[in-house]
Amino acid sequence: MNIQSAINKELFIPRDERMLVAVEVRRRKRKRMSALLPGAKGDYTTFICVSVTNTRPHQLLITKVKRFGGSSSFTRRSQWTVEQLRQVNGINPNKDSPEFDLVFDNAVDQWVASSSAEKCIFVQILYHACQTYWEGKAGSLGKAGKSGKVGRKGKPSQHAHEELGAGPSDSSPGPASKTLRARRKSYVPPRKAEFINCQSKLTGDACTMNLVIYRCKAFLNRMKNMMVTNQRSSGRGQPGQRVTGSTVGNIVQRVNVSLGERGDRLTRAEDKTVELMHKAHQFADTAHKLALKYSK
Repeated sequence: MNIQSAINKELFIPRDERMLVAVEVRRRKRKRMSALLPGAKGDYTTFICVSVTNTRPHQLLITKVKRFGGSSSFTRRSQWTVEQLRQVNGINPNKDSPEFDLVFDNAVDQWVASSSAEKCIFVQILYHACQTYWEGKAGSLGKAGKSGKVGRKGKPSQHAHEELGAGPSDSSPGPASKTLRARRKSYVPPRKAEFINCQSKLTGDACTMNLVIYRCKAFLNRMKNMMVTNQRSSGRGQPGQRVTGSTVGNIVQRVNVSLGERGDRLTRAEDKTVELMHKAHQFADTAHKLALKYSK
């Protein structure tokens, strides 16, 4: 079982939540840890998790989870709703980087992910989860308005014989419609979180292939880190094992570079396709105008 599955099983499933993504992070600027014991200073791993509740109305939550050294269990430290999220800063919109910031109503966290691929997966899933959440919020308000209209339309059909002799004053809206109208007027939509300095391939629609590539990169990066850790923990006085480990590490690095280059080529091909489609539309419009001109 990987770490994400373990976190989901231990912390989120018992609370009837479903974890969407988790990223291992560390702070770019270390906070003072005077409250901890000297031996335990910094001896923990931090994860930022995005989850959604299974019960309706669904809530999108961002949770900070920690696992302290020497323990196999995870601890929930802080949690925010998506309404409290004000900004996601990708730091560098021109290239993959592990740094990102999360700005909430009462906190600003500056993080460095374990790898650029892990950060890109996190930002991409968080962005689309936010879009789905806000679209659902807008849709629920529209359904409330429609149900009010249906209720008003159904009322005359039930009491048609009473309204035949009614005067003009009976056509005024009832208290239910007034309440619904006042509720819709007083409704102030919450401010959505803004995603700044994020690459367009993370916040665009055609990003399924990018997500697959980033997952492959993250997997290879974890493999590389695991092999380096095993190499250090194994017998350091055996040069043969060192050479083998470094050779495998070089292979993983070459595959990682190859995946990055393929991702860049796919992004350029996608941009070129959009450009060609735009030119084709312009050509079709020009041909249509010429056809109309000479048909007259």
